Amino acid sequence: MLPLRVDDAFTSMAIDEALLKLNAEGKSPNTIRFWRWLPSTISIGCFQSVEREVELEVAKRYGVDVVRRITGGGAVFHDHGGELTYSVVCKQGDVPDDIIESYRLICGGLVHGFERLGLRAEFKPVNDVIGNRKKISGSAQTRRWGSVLQHGTILIDPDIRRMFELLRVSPEKISDKFIASIYERVTSLKRELDKKPSFDEVAAAMRAGFEQALEVTLVEGNPTAEEMKLATKLKPKYASDEWTKKK
Repeated sequence: MLPLRVDDAFTSMAIDEALLKLNAEGKSPNTIRFWRWLPSTISIGCFQSVEREVELEVAKRYGVDVVRRITGGGAVFHDHGGELTYSVVCKQGDVPDDIIESYRLICGGLVHGFERLGLRAEFKPVNDVIGNRKKISGSAQTRRWGSVLQHGTILIDPDIRRMFELLRVSPEKISDKFIASIYERVTSLKRELDKKPSFDEVAAAMRAGFEQALEVTLVEGNPTAEEMKLATKLKPKYASDEWTKKK
């Protein structure tokens, strides 16, 4: 397990890919890490069009980065002050072949983590965790070179209105009525617990949750020199317009 990090979007995505590639080559162990985005960022799925998903001028005005993931799924607003993100990298043979069952196993760590924080939670296929019948975490996964990367959100106190300013949606979806309807489907730890837990508190609960779900004992260690060297090499790809705006 790697210590909680705060990085820009391009470094974060590069670290995830570096861990995935080196794990596949047998040079990095199975790894869990927690991290935050600085500045806030919109990530889009590997197969999405950034022009169709993101209000790029609004993102620029607010100083919000935009990055393309190597995982699938939809566009996500990662609020620096309101979200913790997790990543799990492991050998493909260490999770079920069935995609939904692999999500169920890994997301089980989140379920146990939320419960340790005082929120009853459950896995909702394909890739969500819900608390009080509302989404509180979403994940995405890719399988490459014989290894698996799954990463996703842990919603602590996100700015929902800002999210809809940044994502390309119809004007009526920024209305007070629509925002209110979102709060019936999406929630956060602050809303459910009536307090905002610290990032360290959430990370500690999730660490214990993953240990319980995966039946492992996590050992904390820093990224290796080889992992960071490869991440540094990969970072320019994630920061490039060629990657972000590819069709």
